[in-house]
Amino acid sequence: MDLQLSGKTALVTGATKGIGRAIIELLSDEGCNIAFCARNADEVASTKDAISAKGVKVCGEIVDVMDGDAYKSFIDQAANELGGLNVLVSNVSGGNAAGDQGWINQFNGNILTAVHGVEAATPHMEKSGDGSIIMISTTAALEKFMNAGPYNAMKAGLIQYAGALAHELAPKGIRVNTVSPGPIMIEGGSWDMIQKNMAALYDSTVASIPLGRMGSADEVAAQVALLASPRAGFTSGTNVVIDGSFTQRIQF
Repeated sequence: MDLQLSGKTALVTGATKGIGRAIIELLSDEGCNIAFCARNADEVASTKDAISAKGVKVCGEIVDVMDGDAYKSFIDQAANELGGLNVLVSNVSGGNAAGDQGWINQFNGNILTAVHGVEAATPHMEKSGDGSIIMISTTAALEKFMNAGPYNAMKAGLIQYAGALAHELAPKGIRVNTVSPGPIMIEGGSWDMIQKNMAALYDSTVASIPLGRMGSADEVAAQVALLASPRAGFTSGTNVVIDGSFTQRIQF
């Protein structure tokens, strides 16, 4: 199915590895021009080369999205350089830390970065008339998982923010949705580390997934690409769970 993304522009944060990288790989395969940012200079450079080789336009920069002014400036730069902005994927999370700082980091990394991204992207998307904002949450936001911590709580807040925002931005032609992955195996990612260092936890988690395996970054990216595309033009204000039936709640 043609997702009708060719020639459109998508901006994805934290896109040099993991889910973010899978998203820009798929969107660029669909003909989307790509803007992305991350903090590691070498990874930004190599990713920019790889995506550019597909024949799409690419704007890749070293940006710490927790610096609100720098992030907003990057969004304006990318939209001007690539001729507009159709899709924004807020993918970055806050860093881990103990105590109050952990809560502050997760608020800044999940909620405030999303707010800043929306503020900067909305004027550009309003001009396009077919904007799509997608925020990456987690199934840990939907039901108790591991502990009562800041990551889970702020990801839950992100879903509420996106859902309310969908109502506010719809009249401007901008859709807003969230995607909540369950356990996703990514080389060098958290579940990869758990498998190597906490095998019992890893095995028990896989055993509790009815499909019998963890998901992949490509499977998350496929759902993001669909939500980003005009093919999902009547889908807004929803949270899509990608978890192999891992969560126990009934969705309706």
